[in-house]
Amino acid sequence: MDWKSYISGFRSFLKLEKSLSENSIEAYMNDLSKLISFLEIRNYSVSPDQVSLSHLKEFIEWINKLGLSARSQARMISGIKAFYKYLLLEDKIETDPTTLLDTPRIGRKLPEVLSVEEIDLLLGHIDLSKHEGQRNKAIIETLYSCGLRVSELINLKLSNIYFDQGFIRIIGKGNKERLVPLSSKAIKEIELYLPDRNSLPTISRDSEDILFLNRRGRKLTRVMVFTIIRELAVKSGIKKKISPHTFRHSFATHLIDGGADLRAVQEMLGHESILTTEIYTHLDRQYLRDAIIRFHPRS
Repeated sequence: MDWKSYISGFRSFLKLEKSLSENSIEAYMNDLSKLISFLEIRNYSVSPDQVSLSHLKEFIEWINKLGLSARSQARMISGIKAFYKYLLLEDKIETDPTTLLDTPRIGRKLPEVLSVEEIDLLLGHIDLSKHEGQRNKAIIETLYSCGLRVSELINLKLSNIYFDQGFIRIIGKGNKERLVPLSSKAIKEIELYLPDRNSLPTISRDSEDILFLNRRGRKLTRVMVFTIIRELAVKSGIKKKISPHTFRHSFATHLIDGGADLRAVQEMLGHESILTTEIYTHLDRQYLRDAIIRFHPRS
C-alpha cells in the first residue's frame, strides 16, 4: 500500500473518530508531508510500513539542520507518532517505529496573562460613541468572563444564551457541548449591545442567530477579533503580546489564584466535556455557577 492510501485513511480517522477540525487535520498532513519530502530527497523508496527508527532519526537530524525550533520539531514528531499509532491500531503495521523516538525537550511556554486592572484599562479605551463600540465591549467581557476560545465566541448563538439562568451553551472542540456561567457584567454589556445588533440594516440569513455581527450583518471572523484586541492594546499602552486567547488564560488564572476548584475550571474551559442537563455527569450546574460568582473578579 502506498503513502496516499495510508494518509487518506488517517485523515478519515482524525475527522470521524477524533472529531478534529480541518485546521488540526491539515497540521497533521503537513507533518507527514515533511517526512515524505525527506524520504524522497534521500531516495528512500519505502512505504509507511517500511519506515524504520533509523529513517526517523535521520529525519529529526534533517529538520534540526533546517533550523526549526525545538517546539516546531516536537509538534512535527508528535504528528508522525499519531500517524503510526493509527497504523498500529488499524493493524497496518506490526511494530511502531516511533516508540523509541525521542522528542526534543522544550521549555514550558507560559502564556501572557492580563491583570484585572489591565482588562479594565482595555475596556476604558473603547470608544462607545462608535457604532461598534458597545459590541467590542461586550466581546471583551464575554471572552474574559467565560474563558471562551475565539472560535466559540464568533459562533456564539443568541438561542444558546440563557440570561435568566446566567449560562451560555458552548459548542467546543469536537462538537462537544458545555454550559458556562455568564457573569452579571457580561450579561449587562451584551444586553446593551443587542439594540445596536438588532438595528443593523440587514442581517444575513446564515447569521440571524449569531450574537456578534459586523456592519454588514455577518458573523465576525477570527482575524477581526484579533484586530479589535490588538488595536485596543495599542491604544491602552499595553506592551504585552495579547490575543483573544489571552483572556481565556486570564480567566483561568484569576479563578485559580482566587482559590477556585481546578476541576471546575477545567470543566468550564472545555478540557473535559460538560454536556446538556439530561446527561450531566461531572458537576452540578449550580456548583459551577457558585464557583464563578465566588471567585471571578467580574462577579
